[in-house]
Amino acid sequence: MTIRTIHDHGQHYRPRMACLKKVEALVVEMQDPKSGLKFEEQKLVTTTVPHAIAGQDIHAWIVNRLKLDAEEAKAFGTMMVAYGYIYPLQDHKRLILKVDASLYRFQTPYFWPVQHWRAEDTDYAIYLAKRNIRKKGVLELYEQEHYNNLHKWMNHKWDFIVMQAKEQYRAGKERKKSDRVVLDCQERAYWVVHRPPVSSKRPGCNHIPRDRGGNSGPIIFNSQAIMRPKVKSTVSLGALVKFSSTFKNHDPFLAPCLPSNPWLTDDITYWELNLPRVEVPTKMRVERWTFNFMELLNDPCGRADFRLFLKKEFSGENLAFWEACEDLKWGSAEAMKEKAEHIYKMFLAPGAPRWVNIDGKTMDITVKGLVHPHRYVLDAAQTHIFMLMKKDTFGRYMKSPVFKDAQKKALSPHDAQLEQNARNRKPGIHPIILHQQEEEEKAKLAASGPVDIKQIMSKLDRRTDLKK
Repeated sequence: MTIRTIHDHGQHYRPRMACLKKVEALVVEMQDPKSGLKFEEQKLVTTTVPHAIAGQDIHAWIVNRLKLDAEEAKAFGTMMVAYGYIYPLQDHKRLILKVDASLYRFQTPYFWPVQHWRAEDTDYAIYLAKRNIRKKGVLELYEQEHYNNLHKWMNHKWDFIVMQAKEQYRAGKERKKSDRVVLDCQERAYWVVHRPPVSSKRPGCNHIPRDRGGNSGPIIFNSQAIMRPKVKSTVSLGALVKFSSTFKNHDPFLAPCLPSNPWLTDDITYWELNLPRVEVPTKMRVERWTFNFMELLNDPCGRADFRLFLKKEFSGENLAFWEACEDLKWGSAEAMKEKAEHIYKMFLAPGAPRWVNIDGKTMDITVKGLVHPHRYVLDAAQTHIFMLMKKDTFGRYMKSPVFKDAQKKALSPHDAQLEQNARNRKPGIHPIILHQQEEEEKAKLAASGPVDIKQIMSKLDRRTDLKK
C-alpha cells in the first residue's frame, strides 16, 4: 500500500490514545505463545490461512483474562474488531465478534490505529483499482459505488492510480499464495474499517472511530461534500447576475411600485392589488409566471389559471396530485396516514378515479414506502409528476390562449396614477410629534395670561376628533 505518514500533533498524550495503548498491550498478550490464544491453520475455500482462530475462543479468553461476563466480553471483542485489531475472514463486512466458529485473524501492527496512517482517497482508489484488476471487474456493490465516485472525482490522475495498482498487483503475484491471501485479507480489513459498506453502522464515515469524537454528522457531511460535483465560480456568479437582473424590476425596494409604494406612503393599493387571490392580477404579476414553473405554482392566481388550462387538456389530475402531496408534506401529523392512503387510492392505485402516469421504478419505491407512511413518502412520485408538468405542460401553457387571455386582462397601473396619488397623499404624523405639539400649546397658553379652561378643553376635543 502507498500509505503516507502524518505528523503526530501530540496524539500520544490524548486519553483515548492511552486507552488504545492498553488495548494494544492486551492484543499482544493474546498472541503470546504461552498465555495467549492457540492458532491453527484453517481451510478457507481452496486456500489455507495460517494463524486463524475462532470467535468463541477469543470470547472465552477475554472472559477468563478480564473477569467479565459474557455480554461485556462480547462488546469488548466487537470494539476490538471495529477498531481494526481483529478482522473476520468470512463475513468481512460485519465488524462484530461472533461467539461461534467464525474465523478471525489478528491485524498486523502496521495497520493499528496508533500508527496514524491517514486513510486517503488516493490510497483507497489504488486499492479498489487493484481489486478491480484481480477480480476482473467484479466488485461488490459498495466497492463499485466508491470506485465510480473516485474515478469521477480523481479523473485528472486516474492514469497514475491505475499504474500504481498494476505495479502492486504484479508484486503481489510473486508472493506465495498463502502470504498473498493473508495480505489481501489484512488490506481489505483495513479499508472495511476506514471505508465501511453502506450497510455498516458507520455509513459514509471516512475515519476510524478514534477520529469521530462522538459526533459523526460533520464527517458524513464532509465526505458527501467531497464527492459532490463542483460548479465554477464564473458559472455560479453568472447565474446570480441573471437571477438579479430578472427579478430586479419586481422588487419594490429596487424598482418603483405602481400605483405607489406602501412602505413610503399611506396608500395601500399596491398590497390590495397583490393579495394572494384577486379577480384580475397585475401585468407585473403575470410576467413573473413566465420566469419559471415554481413561480407559477407559488402564486395562487397563477396556479388557478394553470388549473384552467389543464382542465381544457383533460390532465388536471397531475396538478391535483402535486397539491395533495404538498398538503401531506405540510399538513398535520394526526391525519398523515389517512391522507397518504387517500392519495394512493385516488391517484396511484390500479383503476384509481384520477390515475396519474408514473414509471414502474418510482411506483415500487412509493408502494414500499406506504407500508410505513411519513410526510415525504410520496416525494419520488411528486417529483416525477412535477418534472413532467415542467418539461411538457408548462411550455404549452405559455403558448396557450388561456395564458394570452390572462395577459390581456391583467391590470397595468400607470405612472400618472402614481403622481396623482403622491399629490393627494396626506402624510401621517407620528403620535410623539402630536404629543409634543400639545405640550407646546399648553405652555404658550399658560404663559400668555388667564386660562379659559372651557376653551382649552374644546381645542383638545377637536384635536382628538382629528386624530380619530
